[in-house]
Amino acid sequence: MTRPPVPPFTEETARAKVQAAEDAWNTRDPQRVAAAYTPDSVWRNRSEFLTGREEIEAFLVRKWNRELEYALRKDLWAFTDSRIAVRFQYEWHDAEGQWWRSYGNENWQFDAEGYMSRREASINDVAISGQDRRIFGARPRSEAGAPIPLQ
Repeated sequence: MTRPPVPPFTEETARAKVQAAEDAWNTRDPQRVAAAYTPDSVWRNRSEFLTGREEIEAFLVRKWNRELEYALRKDLWAFTDSRIAVRFQYEWHDAEGQWWRSYGNENWQFDAEGYMSRREASINDVAISGQDRRIFGARPRSEAGAPIPLQ
């Protein structure tokens, strides 16, 4: 079974893969998101190291229990035949009501069927006020592929 688009990537298919990932993560559905990874996928997310869909799914449950009203934007940075680099920003608030904007970069590697076999993410969090928010839910289709600002 394949998970299109599959390598080798073109700019068009790499952008489609990035948008599909953004759409999936914005559902905040750990099972749906984890299904995009190989059964033995390896991750580095900040300072956590994970292996396999079960660990990924458990991580995502913890993440979205802590990062409330999570909303994400991804932007294609670069690609090769089977690898994609993205930059991203997402906003969320904690249980105390403090809003955060998280900035990061990810490196992705895919198998021949289009499943992600490796993900490395570096992420920094910046406290923001509710008035400084700019990401409200999933990206409207009219903004698909639009670049995200640096700040």
